[in-house]
Amino acid sequence: MKKLSLIAALALGGLLACSTIAMAQDASANKDAKKGGKRGFQSIEQQMERLTKELTLTDEQKPKVEAVLKESQKKRQEIFADTSMDRQQMREKMRPITEEQTKKLKEILTPDQMEKYTKMQDEMKKKASEAKKKTDQ
Repeated sequence: MKKLSLIAALALGGLLACSTIAMAQDASANKDAKKGGKRGFQSIEQQMERLTKELTLTDEQKPKVEAVLKESQKKRQEIFADTSMDRQQMREKMRPITEEQTKKLKEILTPDQMEKYTKMQDEMKKKASEAKKKTDQ
């Protein structure tokens, strides 16, 4: 009888451990989705929140900036959907999209806001470059 109780307790403990791990994985996946999902990309809402805060966007600027971001995101998604390209080809196709986005934002933002935006972009490029170096090592 004691052996049966011990086996039942071990089985129950194993089930509890597995369910805890599964719940932790689900929570991690949900956290990633809220942060922007795969590969650290931010959602339009997250980008708008950050730009609104960092650049102090006016109510008039917000819908214009959001439209530019959505347009750029749509173009980027089309590139990501094309699985025939390697990373370098994707980067080359992304560059003009980013340049076009910056050009359009320059028409919307004040010079001071644009300077802050450029600094934000430079910081992001630097972080991406550092992350790439770490993965290449």
